[in-house]
Amino acid sequence: MSSEEKDASGIILDPQFIQESSEVYRNPTEVQMSQIVLPCHANHCGELSAGQLLKWMDSTACLSAERHAGCSCVTASVDDIHFEHTIGVGKVVNIIAKVNRAFTSSMEVGILVTCEDLYTGKQWKVCHAFATFVARRTEVGKVQLKQVIPRTQMEQMEYSLAAERRRMRLIHAEIITDLLSSSTAQLGECQEYQDAVPAERTRVESVELVLPPHANHQVSTFGGQIMAWMENVATIAASRLCNAHPTLRTIDMFHFRGPSHIGDRLVLKAIVNNAFKHSMEVGVCAEAYQGGEPLRHINSAFMTFEVMDGDKKPRTLPRIRPEPVDGSRRYQEAIARKKIRLDRKYIISCKQTEVPLSVPWDPSNQMYLSYNNVSALKLMDTRNNWVLTSEKNKVRLYTLEENHMLFFKVEMYVSVPAEQSFHLLSDLRRRKEWDRHYEECEVINQADEDDTLYRVVTPSVTKGGKGKDFILLASRRKPCDSRDPYLIALRSVTLPTHPPTEDYTRGEVLCAGFTIWEESSTVTKFTYYNQASPGVLPYISTDIAGLSSSFYSIFSTCSQFLEANKDSVAALPPSAS
Repeated sequence: MSSEEKDASGIILDPQFIQESSEVYRNPTEVQMSQIVLPCHANHCGELSAGQLLKWMDSTACLSAERHAGCSCVTASVDDIHFEHTIGVGKVVNIIAKVNRAFTSSMEVGILVTCEDLYTGKQWKVCHAFATFVARRTEVGKVQLKQVIPRTQMEQMEYSLAAERRRMRLIHAEIITDLLSSSTAQLGECQEYQDAVPAERTRVESVELVLPPHANHQVSTFGGQIMAWMENVATIAASRLCNAHPTLRTIDMFHFRGPSHIGDRLVLKAIVNNAFKHSMEVGVCAEAYQGGEPLRHINSAFMTFEVMDGDKKPRTLPRIRPEPVDGSRRYQEAIARKKIRLDRKYIISCKQTEVPLSVPWDPSNQMYLSYNNVSALKLMDTRNNWVLTSEKNKVRLYTLEENHMLFFKVEMYVSVPAEQSFHLLSDLRRRKEWDRHYEECEVINQADEDDTLYRVVTPSVTKGGKGKDFILLASRRKPCDSRDPYLIALRSVTLPTHPPTEDYTRGEVLCAGFTIWEESSTVTKFTYYNQASPGVLPYISTDIAGLSSSFYSIFSTCSQFLEANKDSVAALPPSAS
């Protein structure tokens, strides 16, 4: 079990999430499952079958969802799962699931899996996952789920981040399709390798009859059971490539496209799409039919396998020779997905203390950088141990020191509607009207309606010194519902088209931005956050030390700027000049 409480993606590894005594508050949706791994659950290597683990995870998460919904629920999707460790026979698997947030008829359930050695008492994390469940319609009409009320700081973090994860899920398929089409067009022809294994040799097809034990009380096939069958055929396909037993490492995010019921014949197909040096991607498809009806597409997934040697190190794998036409397409798309997978893993799991602060931006990682940008600001917003440093003219300055890092926030109220404040503050080109630290601001790229890249120039803090410039990604979000604020998140990125120059010192912003809360139809509470980096500290160190009040002057000017423009027509999203 990692000693860290959280990472940049907002995954909470809270000790209370693993085990809580009866004297500690317990989330009312929390469900726990503990299973000892028996030989019947294991493969011939004596390790727990990943398919069996997926069934247990799905069952636990479904029970948590149904506890909150008060009715039957079905699995709609599962986010990426990365299996960090295998689990041997005799070990205990502990699974905890709880609802992070409920929307209209769907809810996000967080799942944490740990392994326990009964002889030593040690526990370690195996994987975490987020699954989306949908409440089934009742006889009286459409389900309207009750809200989740977060009680602890950890629950508030997950509640807030769940909205951003939901946004990423909704656009994931479209973004991936666009990225695959653009990436594969640049890859050219498939490479030919001597002694490559023909892909058709790895092809697997299997059929399963859905029986009552495979279904829930509403006769729908358990999502975890379908995942287990898919993992089984994927493992066979991977084994045919390497002639050894493979280990499942990751399952990419996937959606269930339709229901399956008792009596269905499930046709499962798998093939190795591509093999890299130490890993291979297997594509799996599940389709269903009854009688003479046509096949219904239930699910598709991409699984990554490795083969371990005697020292538990990944073995070098043989290359694959793709089938003509569709095989070549799958081969090229697997290369593109590998890059997307690495971007996603690096950006979303990147620790906030790691350097470099700036991450290269390009269209292939835009979605994940935007997610990381907003999530980092939300994590800062949910911290509750801020210290009030000073207050002047109803402008409050708070600081927080944590893990050798300094955070600060400025808080004030304005008599301007929240949405108008959001529009005025989200266009950084207007910030120089109230912030003297912004000398110049230009739009580099309008990535989409919510994400814009800017170049910002700030003056030197020392006489005769060089000014600084920043390449910033600004990500804006409207509230998901009344329990969310408007958000404007800022972080540094790097662009090949805008390298550092001799005229300016390149500065970096790790995490900054605004949260804008609607207190009433005319009063808004807005808070500015900044995680102090070396590029930002010179501008705010005297304020934090109490030696200057320039920050109060800047944010008082900001308040005047907002009130002077509260009736102006909201500007259209900026476009690159």
